[in-house]
Amino acid sequence: QVQLVESGGGLVQAGGSLRLSCAASGRTFSSYGMGWFRQAPGKERESVAVISRSGLTTYYADSVKGRFTISRDNAKNTVNLQMNFLKPEDTAVYYCARSSSGLTTMTQSVYDYWGQGTQVTVSS
Repeated sequence: QVQLVESGGGLVQAGGSLRLSCAASGRTFSSYGMGWFRQAPGKERESVAVISRSGLTTYYADSVKGRFTISRDNAKNTVNLQMNFLKPEDTAVYYCARSSSGLTTMTQSVYDYWGQGTQVTVSS
């Protein structure tokens, strides 16, 4: 059973930064793509950023390009999301998830293991 535990959320003013981390259990972390997703109140969950098994390929939602950076450390079984220049519309619960395959994709249905989420609130 894979467990994903997010940390690093909190309250920040607009223009500020936060760094989210996701720690994964298991010995096959490097075999799977990983992603960050978010869900704001009253909205559907959306894909934010994904990263390939090696970390060499990344994709971002248009709304976060140039502001967010996804990275991973396969030696530590962690995936991170550095969020800069935060906006009030970034307020959401952020989830990390593991792809069920080696594909690097923004398609949520491919992700089979999900963390509990961490709240990010950006005040104006």
